[in-house]
Amino acid sequence: MNKLLVAFGLAATVALVGCNKDKAPETGATTGEHLENAAEQASADIQNATATATDNIATAADNAADQIDAAADHTAHATAEAAAKTEAAARDATADVAGAVESTAADVKEKAQQ
Repeated sequence: MNKLLVAFGLAATVALVGCNKDKAPETGATTGEHLENAAEQASADIQNATATATDNIATAADNAADQIDAAADHTAHATAEAAAKTEAAARDATADVAGAVESTAADVKEKAQQ
C-alpha cells in the first residue's frame, strides 16, 4: 500500500512539475513520457503488492491450518487420557465396592456362626 501511495505521489509530482510544456524536463523526456513511466511503475508496484499479499494470505492460512491440526491432536490426546483415567477410577471403585461387600459378608457370616 505504501508503494502504491509513493507511486501516485510520484505521478502527481511529475504531473505538476511537467505542466510547463515550454521547457523540456531535465531528463529530456516529455511530460507524457514521465506520466507513462510513472503509470508503469505504479502498475508494477501494484502487481508486486498483490503478489506479496497473496503470499502472506497463503502463509497465514497454512499456519492457521497447522495450528488447528495441532489443537485437534492435543484435544484427542487429552480426551483419550481422560477416558483412560476414568476407566481406571471406575475399576478401582468397583474393586473397593467388591472388597467392602466381601468384608461385610464375612462379618455377617462370622456373626451368624457365633
